[in-house]
Amino acid sequence: MYNLMELTDLKFQPGIDKQDSPYAAGDDRRYIDSDFVRFHYGKPERWNGWGYLPNPNTTIVGVVRDTHAWISLDGQRHLALGTDRKLYVFGGGIFNDVTPIRSGPDALTNPFTTNGTTTVSVADTAHGAEQGDFVTFDSFSAIDGLDMNNEFEITTITDSDNYTVTHTSTASGSTAGGGGTGNANYQLSIGLATSTFGYGWGTATWGLSTWGTPRSSSAVVIYGRNWSLDNFGEDLIATVINGGTYKWDLSGGVSNRAAIITNAPTASRFSLVSADTRHLFCFGTETTIANTATQDDLFFRWSDREDLTDWTPVATNEAGSLRIADGSRIVGGVKSTGQILVWTDKSLHGVQFVGTPYTFGQRQLGANCGLIAQHACIDVNGKAYWMGENSFYMYDGVVKKMPCSVQDYVFDDMSFTNRNDIACGLNSEFNEIIWYYATASATQIDRGVVYNYLENTWYTITLDRTSWLAAEVYEQPIATQYSTTLTANSATILGLTAGASYVYEQEKGNNQADGTAISASLTSGSIEIASGDNLMSVSKFVPDFTNLTNNVAVTLTLEQYPQSTANVTTTGNVTSSTQKIDVRGRGRSVSLAFVSNAINDTNWRLGSMKLQLRPDGRR
Repeated sequence: MYNLMELTDLKFQPGIDKQDSPYAAGDDRRYIDSDFVRFHYGKPERWNGWGYLPNPNTTIVGVVRDTHAWISLDGQRHLALGTDRKLYVFGGGIFNDVTPIRSGPDALTNPFTTNGTTTVSVADTAHGAEQGDFVTFDSFSAIDGLDMNNEFEITTITDSDNYTVTHTSTASGSTAGGGGTGNANYQLSIGLATSTFGYGWGTATWGLSTWGTPRSSSAVVIYGRNWSLDNFGEDLIATVINGGTYKWDLSGGVSNRAAIITNAPTASRFSLVSADTRHLFCFGTETTIANTATQDDLFFRWSDREDLTDWTPVATNEAGSLRIADGSRIVGGVKSTGQILVWTDKSLHGVQFVGTPYTFGQRQLGANCGLIAQHACIDVNGKAYWMGENSFYMYDGVVKKMPCSVQDYVFDDMSFTNRNDIACGLNSEFNEIIWYYATASATQIDRGVVYNYLENTWYTITLDRTSWLAAEVYEQPIATQYSTTLTANSATILGLTAGASYVYEQEKGNNQADGTAISASLTSGSIEIASGDNLMSVSKFVPDFTNLTNNVAVTLTLEQYPQSTANVTTTGNVTSSTQKIDVRGRGRSVSLAFVSNAINDTNWRLGSMKLQLRPDGRR
């Protein structure tokens, strides 16, 4: 019971509870909703802001699906970013396009045909390109006033021997076959920006509709373009999902493109470099190297120690291979203490160095605990955390299902198609692991779920980040945001279509990168202040904020019953000098809501709040 006219302390537990009703959460003194509010040292505080890397005038082509940072021997920092359309290395304040060359240089003679517009037809026998691919021409003569020695995005595919590109200028005439002699270099073909359903042959039941009619439903998901990035000493290793493995040689300079690794598998799901022994692993790869038809989603192999090009196991090297038995495909993996952790869609396995003659061995660590997406797992100080099909898990020597106070909220509103695009990141300053995912009604990532691994608390956030890199090489976390309507401006590419990403330094400043305010909010459950049929009158609310420079709007709602509509609501603004807010109302429970939305708002912290209560009549 509350004593007459005493100030009653409202002691809330940290974290968000979306599993219970507002009343049930209030019984346990829990918050039920938040946005851009984290829980740190047991108390809620507003998120920090973020800024552009390197500036607001720089964006990159495509949606970023993986990032990796490392430091070269001369102390220079390097940041690699893999998108659905490009591969970049950031250094010296510039995003350098290091996308591998698929074909070229193709020597061509008079390949260009103009028609008095910006459209130029290009003839190249068996070019192998797809719409949206990138090609760079060099050494050609101008045709009808158009300089074709540039990089272009391919606009349309006419047939296997011809395609069109779009120039920024209009041709002064119409010429069939011109430009003299020169070269065409075709970059690695683009992938899908997001995972999507396939509607072609075999996606639905036999006889569902007439022959040649597109199906309206599908259970087949086509993966969006994904990358796995790691470094081998100073050099970058990059594997494109279900494709080749490439090396970007730092010694070749920023103009050097990544190149296929000689003798390496040509079709793998992902790769990584073992931390202690420096073997390159390819997972979900070919049983016969260079034969993509032999790609086995449960098979993995590794190169010889310190040798990226030696993959054939013999008595004099440490190359080898193994196959995982449980599951239908290898999904992802991370380097952990003393082993590599590898997940299938059903299980967890540990790969350890065992020495000659076997080099590596693998053992199953858990069953029925599969990984939902390639980048949905992370290792923090020897403990692994990951998102499964409908639960969160951790491994600290034993696989454990993690209690989650927002579990239903997350998994009941998740896009089935886009779950392959989930991105996981570490925010070590605040002991947070963040999973970014797309909700059921979205086609892109639009929300995050956060776990504080030291305080065992959960909360959610409406932040759309397609990748997140911990603050290790860089002082701040590096994250990326994608826009389907934004056209990249980091390089001169003629005919470039929309679809680009901003790169951000997170936990920097107090605003969003464009200078607008971050709207932070926090809502409590309904706290019971009276028992039985009794009511309590509330006359005063005493706030407790630290580091508060702007206003925080506070709303108190006094309720009589859980489903009552006859509630009494009081709203006031709290500043750093506010001692109390007068309240006039009564009820059996009270809920509180806080909102701040000001430019340069500080990361205020909410402390211990109090209410002045007294017993009141029933009428």
